[in-house]
Amino acid sequence: MVTIVVNGAETPVRSSPDTPLLHVLRNELGLTGPQFGCGLAQCGACSVLLGDEEVRSCVLPLAEAVGKAITTLEGLPGRWARSRGAPGQGGVLPLHPVQQAWIEEQTPLCGFCQSGMMIKATELLEHTPEPTTAQIKEAFTTSGPSPHLCRCGSYTAIIEAVHRASAIMREG
Repeated sequence: MVTIVVNGAETPVRSSPDTPLLHVLRNELGLTGPQFGCGLAQCGACSVLLGDEEVRSCVLPLAEAVGKAITTLEGLPGRWARSRGAPGQGGVLPLHPVQQAWIEEQTPLCGFCQSGMMIKATELLEHTPEPTTAQIKEAFTTSGPSPHLCRCGSYTAIIEAVHRASAIMREG
């Protein structure tokens, strides 16, 4: 048994060290934010943050995540609160600005890829607080192992949501 840090909490897991992190998160821990898309790190639906970097959890062995902070879609509110040094009142955390922007812009169509899209947007905004449209497009297409794919084609809404999230984050 090993212990991993998922969404700010140390969590013991029984899976073999060579098990893909995605399977540990979904099957053992019940976290359904990361999706199984292609299983080849080519679509981005399984993206999580490992420390401050987006990774594709479908191909990342559990052993490579031990000792590093893992953030899934479910952990974005806690990540935002910790970054601001402000725990939620009464244990309730507000949505991360990226999640709030996705709602306000009504970004998802089918929604299958959106968890990975929000993870990538979070990584981008943590490194580049006020990205240009060109930087957003680059983040989703040429950074990382492969482009993030959206079969429904909500790319324009995703760009608008990243800009809105940036504004929300600046407002605090």
